[in-house]
Amino acid sequence: MSLLKVEHISYSVEIKEEKKKRFDILKDVSFEIEQEEILGVCGESGGGKSTLAKVVAGLIKPDSGTMTLNSESGKRKSSPIQILFQNHGEVLNPFRKVLIIIDEALRISGVNESELIGQREKVLGSVGFPKELYFRRGMELSGGEQQRAALARLLAVKPVLLILDEPFSAQDVESQLNLVKLFKKLNNEFKLTMICISHDLRILRNLANRVIILKDGEIVESGITKEVFNNPQKDYTKFLLSAESLDLTLEQIRNQ
Repeated sequence: MSLLKVEHISYSVEIKEEKKKRFDILKDVSFEIEQEEILGVCGESGGGKSTLAKVVAGLIKPDSGTMTLNSESGKRKSSPIQILFQNHGEVLNPFRKVLIIIDEALRISGVNESELIGQREKVLGSVGFPKELYFRRGMELSGGEQQRAALARLLAVKPVLLILDEPFSAQDVESQLNLVKLFKKLNNEFKLTMICISHDLRILRNLANRVIILKDGEIVESGITKEVFNNPQKDYTKFLLSAESLDLTLEQIRNQ
């Protein structure tokens, strides 16, 4: 069953140096994501990936197009779509203790006081956040610990769709693999639908059920991950895969 249907989304910004002229960031983007699916969105930097994430999350309004979410969210106090930014500080207050941040999110989601401790243990345990760090403030955590605490805070409000915006950036290979395992676990444990924005095709090979390839704000190819990566139909996808093998430079790709 389709959870989210995105139809003909376009988004542009005004060019400051040239008034009345606009630059198109997203151009007539359409796709669907199924319940409990992990959808990968990839392409080079500047292709519109993060803008698409913000549009889907409702943080910016598109110039045109529609989005339909098949979810009962009328009585929610929080958005049914949550986004984990590259900058975890946008989710995690650096001056507040992790325990307080999580408890507040759980209360927003409707958890009563008698269930609070158990739900706190569940959500922090699900992301592998150590108990000895519960009373640490956000600024006292390492980058990886901040990311897991921020992820737990998002899970606490029980989203139906979680968007991951470049979650693997600035991570070593071992940390990336651990995150892939974690996201798969959360997808299974919470029946959580995800959109993962990443420029790293190697990671999406192991994580996403389906992928969308974005170039200059347009979808140039989409389909089941293995089929797209093993038998790409579009030149741009072939170039991205070549670059993954270090056969092409980023500048060469941009010139295609």
